[in-house]
Amino acid sequence: MNKTKKNKLRFIILSAALVCCLGVFYAFKAQDRNFLISKNFDIFHSLFRDLNLFYVDSVDVDQAFSNAIDGLLSSYDPYTSYIPESQMSELKYMTTGEYGGIGAVISKRGEAIIVAEPYENMPAQEAGLLFGDELVEIDGISMEGKTVSFASDCLKGQPNTSVELLIKREGEKKLIKKTLQRKLIQMNPVEYAGLLRPGVGYVYLSSFTDKSYQELRQTLINLNKQGAQSLILDLRDNGGGLLSEAVSICNLFVDKGEVIVTTKGKAPQWDKTYRTLMEPLFEDMPVVVLTNTLSASSSEIVAGALQDLDRAVILGSRTFGKGLVQTTRELAYNGVLKVTTAKYYIPSGRCIQAVNYANGRSGRLPDSLTTQFSTRNGRPVRDGGGISPDVSCVQKEYSDFCWQLVNNLYFFDFANDYYRKHPKITSVENFKLSEQDFNDFKNHIRNSDFRYELHSKSKLNELKKTLESEGYWEDVSDDFKSLESKLVHDLDKDLETFRPDIERILSLEIIRRYYYQKGEIQESLKTDECVSKALDLLMNRESYKAILQPSKQQAAL
Repeated sequence: MNKTKKNKLRFIILSAALVCCLGVFYAFKAQDRNFLISKNFDIFHSLFRDLNLFYVDSVDVDQAFSNAIDGLLSSYDPYTSYIPESQMSELKYMTTGEYGGIGAVISKRGEAIIVAEPYENMPAQEAGLLFGDELVEIDGISMEGKTVSFASDCLKGQPNTSVELLIKREGEKKLIKKTLQRKLIQMNPVEYAGLLRPGVGYVYLSSFTDKSYQELRQTLINLNKQGAQSLILDLRDNGGGLLSEAVSICNLFVDKGEVIVTTKGKAPQWDKTYRTLMEPLFEDMPVVVLTNTLSASSSEIVAGALQDLDRAVILGSRTFGKGLVQTTRELAYNGVLKVTTAKYYIPSGRCIQAVNYANGRSGRLPDSLTTQFSTRNGRPVRDGGGISPDVSCVQKEYSDFCWQLVNNLYFFDFANDYYRKHPKITSVENFKLSEQDFNDFKNHIRNSDFRYELHSKSKLNELKKTLESEGYWEDVSDDFKSLESKLVHDLDKDLETFRPDIERILSLEIIRRYYYQKGEIQESLKTDECVSKALDLLMNRESYKAILQPSKQQAAL
């Protein structure tokens, strides 16, 4: 045997030995892990057995195990969760937008359950339920002191079954009885669509259920027939949903065969590449995608993929940063484990997950530690913190004064009263709050027991305590008291100071009583700064195209 053959044989023997050693190592490692699992199961079993036998009071078994499961899963990301059989309808609603019920949003007001919003053309609205109606009884069960979840379960049921309601209505002396027929409630993910200017279509997409692609596709075809040559796709407040729907929606605008998203997990079975499978319907249509901090998951796939492929301008604020993929696993007794199995990566190769949940700890990745990637045209984009917009636009927030009016239902109540006094109003396009309407609202607040605390005053009280504890109070007390005397409530002044915001909120609430969700969205577009900015951009094609190209400095790199 020559020297070359000896070396080759020695290499084969060493390689085989190494493989055997690695196999033995991983076998021992797997055995150690299996032993730890078995050991801890035994500990938990014996612990619960003795707890159940010897604890001084009776143990609620279901609650104890529910708490144990919650404790186990709390060490991981907030998207990994256990869904018991009793909550499967919620999972179905998340993925399909469907449930059996009456089609209404309910909420708590004191100890009462009220109708916060009946949906248009659904059983609640068709039966005459109004905003603010109190549900005294559902099928003979008193709702006093009950939770919203309990009341919701009572209202839901199989389609074509009936539910009896006993209602207390403002302005009515007697309780009202109504029998409603439950239906299959199908929430359309396209909540509003229309032409904002000649040639410019607008679509508000609220979720990514299993019907989102088909609904959006048909909506865009209809808008195109009406003359839409460009599009504003509004994904603000859209928390996401099905990944497959996001890929299909991207396919409306990008070529067949494009990689939209890649998923990578611990197990090879979760490593997948999702490509567009069809020819696009709107390949050349200019698109502006609106995002905000609540645009997450599938919304970020659509926004991020269209940005990476330089197919759309992203306008708004940075998105949430959820780059994790969940899969459902069926468990015993019809339960389901929703578990994070992979991270997703958009066309440039970046993952936009903002928070690192490794080792049971969460922490947002600082911008300084993110990595730069490039779009198809060479524009710089970064990973690790959501999708940053190409054009920044942040909606003005309402004042604390206005939020206190909202949270205490003053707008809600005034709009209900307005509806009782005005059976009909003009169209959304022509509606405008009158001077008398605003004065009526001011009187509504003046005659109420509205009490509000200035946020600045509460902070001042905190500062006072700090100054006292640090021994500086005597030195600054006179200046402090002078400042404190100026922070005095002036209701009339505040109502005038924040009049623009008050009129906007009031208009939205009133419109909602007559034209429901679609009308509210349509009304909101009148004063939407980001929509206005998107319209200007689409009307100036040169500016639109320039944003999708790298700057001269970037192109030279």
